[in-house]
Amino acid sequence: MVPQNSFLGNLSDQVIRPAYSMDVKMLGWDVSVNELGEIPEHWLQYPVVDSYLHLMLAIIYSFLMFSSLFGNGMVIYIFLTCKGLQSASNFFVVNLAIADFIMMLKAPIFIYNSIFGGYALGFLFCQIFATMGSYSGIVQATTNLCIAFDRCRNIKSPLDGQLSKVKALIMVLMTWAYATPWTLMPLLQIWGRFVPEGYLTSCTFDYLTTTMENKMFVLTIFIFAYVIPMSLIIFFYSQIVSQVFNHEKALKAQAKKMNVESLRSGDQASVSAEARIAKTAIGICSLFVASWTPYAIIALMGTFGNQDLLTPTVSMVPAVCCKLVACFDPYVYAISHPRFRLELQKICACLNIKEEAPPAKDAESAATSAQAT
Repeated sequence: MVPQNSFLGNLSDQVIRPAYSMDVKMLGWDVSVNELGEIPEHWLQYPVVDSYLHLMLAIIYSFLMFSSLFGNGMVIYIFLTCKGLQSASNFFVVNLAIADFIMMLKAPIFIYNSIFGGYALGFLFCQIFATMGSYSGIVQATTNLCIAFDRCRNIKSPLDGQLSKVKALIMVLMTWAYATPWTLMPLLQIWGRFVPEGYLTSCTFDYLTTTMENKMFVLTIFIFAYVIPMSLIIFFYSQIVSQVFNHEKALKAQAKKMNVESLRSGDQASVSAEARIAKTAIGICSLFVASWTPYAIIALMGTFGNQDLLTPTVSMVPAVCCKLVACFDPYVYAISHPRFRLELQKICACLNIKEEAPPAKDAESAATSAQAT
């Protein structure tokens, strides 16, 4: 335990006196004096958390970690080994799987801290945890943006052809380049910093310090890592929905004039297939929005709102939500992609997927398309 005099030298009397005069241990009571300054004082005014809450979160994170690592690992493996799936568009899917994989690869740090009830691994692992979270979270956002752009392009301009593999690879590399400054600045404390949050078992960027410099950092990263990607994603998918509805409306009107039931041809069936793929992409992006929006709200509330509403427990709920997308993404894609299901069936027959192989003509066409892109 940290000596009382040392503790008082680092924190205000308002925070510490209740911890000792009333025999109530506060969060951070067992943290070394050197690392105590890295913890926002807001969290230190709350009592330590019951061990069963730590245990519950450790179990939840363990389940999410194994589910995510298995699912995303299978997506990465299948797309790297199956030539028929190595199209330019699927580069983005693999990149998203890599980001999701990294998101949960840091979970053992959280689990270890939860088992030992707090800031057990200290400053270094806190920075590692936050760095991996920042990279993976921002790459998730920009990769979903790339997927939305690609789907919109394929549906609105199908005659222009798909993106080349070189262009897709450049876009993938740009997602990581875009995330780099927003990760390195707080890591190196050039602008912002990474700090423990909630139960002190996880770390993120500092959204509690109310200096003007930190407020500007939080506002800027909120705009560039959340608002801009999200706005563009919504724009591209609204274009897709508009295009699909207009196309269907035109087909029905023309069929009515010609007194026929349908005017669908092979090309039009291809547009319909693109629409189905777009639905999958919309589902994945919707998961991203649902998972990260609560966390964005918490960050803004901590910086510009009433911090008294941010208890450790309240802050931990959005932290868990933003991990869900890393767990669900691969399964959403696997359920809706026939070729993926077919390859997964070959690898894991025990899963009893029962996906039928496509007709020979379709398979040949898919292989040709993959080689061309």
